Amino acid sequence: MINSEDKKNIKKKILADRKNFTPEQLSKKYNIPVKEIKEILKISARKYPKWFYLIFIAIPVAFLVLLEISLKAFNYGYNLEQWVDAGNGKLIINTEIGRRYFPSGNFVPNTIEDMFDIHKKPDAFRVFVLGESSAQGYPFNPMGAFSRYIRKRLELVYPQAKIEIVNISMTAVNSYTILDLLPGVLEQKPDLILIYAGHNEYYGALGVGSIESFGTSRNLVKLMLFLNKFKTTQLLRDAVNSLLSFLSSEKTKPRGTLMSEIAEDKLIPINSDKYYKGVEQFRENLDEILQLAKEKGTPVIIGKLVSNLKDQKPFASIKYRGNKAAIEIYELAKEELLKNNFSKAESLFVLAKDLDALRFRAPQILNKVIVQLGNKYKVPVVPLDSIFNSVSPFKIAGDNLFVDHLHPNLQGYQLIGKSFYDYMYKYGYLNSLGKEQFPYEQQDSITLANFVFTRLDSVLGTYYVKLLKSDWPFTKKRSEKFNQQDFMGMLNPKDFIDSIAVARIENKISWVDAHLIAATYHLRRDEIKDYLKYMNVIIYQYPILKDLDGALRFFYAQNKINLNDYIPRRNGLMALYIGNYGNAIRYLKLAAESEPDNSVILYNLALAFYKKNNFDSATVYLNKCLMLNPHNKEAMELKKLIKKNKK
Repeated sequence: MINSEDKKNIKKKILADRKNFTPEQLSKKYNIPVKEIKEILKISARKYPKWFYLIFIAIPVAFLVLLEISLKAFNYGYNLEQWVDAGNGKLIINTEIGRRYFPSGNFVPNTIEDMFDIHKKPDAFRVFVLGESSAQGYPFNPMGAFSRYIRKRLELVYPQAKIEIVNISMTAVNSYTILDLLPGVLEQKPDLILIYAGHNEYYGALGVGSIESFGTSRNLVKLMLFLNKFKTTQLLRDAVNSLLSFLSSEKTKPRGTLMSEIAEDKLIPINSDKYYKGVEQFRENLDEILQLAKEKGTPVIIGKLVSNLKDQKPFASIKYRGNKAAIEIYELAKEELLKNNFSKAESLFVLAKDLDALRFRAPQILNKVIVQLGNKYKVPVVPLDSIFNSVSPFKIAGDNLFVDHLHPNLQGYQLIGKSFYDYMYKYGYLNSLGKEQFPYEQQDSITLANFVFTRLDSVLGTYYVKLLKSDWPFTKKRSEKFNQQDFMGMLNPKDFIDSIAVARIENKISWVDAHLIAATYHLRRDEIKDYLKYMNVIIYQYPILKDLDGALRFFYAQNKINLNDYIPRRNGLMALYIGNYGNAIRYLKLAAESEPDNSVILYNLALAFYKKNNFDSATVYLNKCLMLNPHNKEAMELKKLIKKNKK
């Protein structure tokens, strides 16, 4: 009988010999059954207990957690949290959030900076708008975005309601970005989500043909989006980039427009592998987006995609097996147009767009995906394509509603806003807002009459389009960096407002500074209505300024305005135009004391008293005005009104 000590010694010898002998050979050598030999070898293979392996895994995990905490503590890199405090109890999307999708840092997209309450009020109607540059309002953002039409109409129609329209759309992103941002949006308890996206599915960040890509594996892309939220990822990326920069001797290439930079795998023929991967990418992302919204009980409205069919020829026309090239189909469409075969022409224009191998316009199949998923999740789909065609010459959308290949002009954006609004109304999403201030039939015209937009916003849009069309793919070759002379020659500024727009495009001044400079320009020329229009735009963009007085205090604290510009005459006219008649009288009286022979001041002082129903004082100043300027038509009309009201 073998004692326990002998067993231990035999086991040691077996383990020592295991590398030189098979289990069968060891069985013969030690006269022990093969089964027992294998059992000894199996037990020995488990050198360490289970807790050892748990610790082995936990150590690197703990290290990464501590590293992440340390990096946050030392404020390393960029904060990529979705929401940041904007002050005054408001949240705003983080201006650095775009680095999640453009980690190289060469370009960081922004939003139109809509704010909303940190704590949603019980009576608030909160709508989030998700999409790409067309949803953002390019080139007229922020004021021209279709969401601004919706916001203004809701504010006018339901003045008693707390309206929050939060547009977080960004340039050069696609459905991956919307999917990534959606959980954070749903946390903010929106009453409705509006989606207009799909044109960037191929070349937008993380798309199948984008320069900013992690490949075509959707799981890999989603993993990288998750990892991009951590500072540890930033640290690793910075280390790799620094090493590559040190080893590389290549100089940085001149950059053209963003559109010319983002497309890596440029030509994507119809029915190609990449073409269908882009379609599936869009389908799977949108499906998951709608599923997440459904699980939270948040309603969604999606818009079908529209683009310039009639007046944008294909960017890249290549021969397909058994088919005509895109440009040939486009020319056939124009021929059918001349024959007044509008329906056939429209079909051919759509086909030419779909055959365009440079996919800056979404193919028609993406609209089919939108309709299919809309039906699947019972989500309203706004037929923007047919709506745009319905108001276009020959029933085919073209330059009448677009500034380029797919970005609408101001009228086009307002039409998108109206179309989404109509569906919000149709499906009962506005029922909780109470009584309407105006009949439905009048609301659109009233909204357009009160739309907040300036000439500077229009000029900026025009200049951005000029720059866009000066580079590939609108031209055959990529542009080098513009020198100052070329830049000014291309934009050709004709007056001071044009020059402000140029300075803004060159990033010499911010958007808000550009509008403040324009406002001050009109103030110093005593063009008070124009001054107030620009100040109103600033206040509308940043409602935390609340009103004109709040804006003036804010900009004075920043040394951006000179209080010497705000003389009594101007202050009085401002107060008069915004309906503060008490202040108007106070300031205009002071102005009249220093300028007693100024008939304009006297007329406006009379008007202020008239608005306060003080007809006697109004008559006194009106008579003084007419003594100085007997042919003042406005003063004579006001005198008639006073006599009529006295009766």
